[in-house]
Amino acid sequence: MTTPAPRRQLRVLIIEDHALFAESLELALNLDGYDVRRLPIPEVSAAQALLASVVRLHPRIVLLDLDLGQFGDGIRLITPIVRTGANVVVVTAATDRARWGEALRNGARKVLSKSQPLNEILSTVRRINQGFPVIDVEEREALIAHWQEQTKERGALESRLALLTPREEVVLGELMQGHTVSDIAASSVVSAATVRTQVKSILAKLEVSSQLAAVGLANQSSWRPPSERRPPRSSD
Repeated sequence: MTTPAPRRQLRVLIIEDHALFAESLELALNLDGYDVRRLPIPEVSAAQALLASVVRLHPRIVLLDLDLGQFGDGIRLITPIVRTGANVVVVTAATDRARWGEALRNGARKVLSKSQPLNEILSTVRRINQGFPVIDVEEREALIAHWQEQTKERGALESRLALLTPREEVVLGELMQGHTVSDIAASSVVSAATVRTQVKSILAKLEVSSQLAAVGLANQSSWRPPSERRPPRSSD
């Protein structure tokens, strides 16, 4: 067990885009005697600047949200922050347990829900300072296993979606927009029978029995039709 640092010497960094929650957290930690700092949320392209600020401030503990507004997913910050020597505690409104597992797999010490009392966060900060564990091994392993299972399932779904031909991708995209077989046939200037054959092939490749299930699978995988994908960047 490490020797606890005096609270006034223990720097806690808050990376949180919800202003009211961040202010409440900062106030509670200040009242508890900690040296608290807040970092502004950067643009997506400014991750390195944020990490440079973490290195410069040299916090012992970083309280990190996962949904950082314009920056996006905070999970990608966990490993780089941990490499600076800081302890990362995720404080999030996200309820997806697989996402919690991913945060732990990337190096977070613990994941806390924003719905929990602030005292739970303060207790976690105190335990880290005192060198105590903050999560049971069983809980950590279960959350990581949940993430790994979801990742495996997502990979299987993506493999099935990759079997679609370019034309089938277009048809699936039309189905996702709520268009009927007749609508798709009319817009593509082909027969309804042709579209039905394409839909049947889509269902077989995705291993589902209905158009609704195919659309649900595509949404579950965050799949996007060709019309919504970004064109490749020009090399000129």
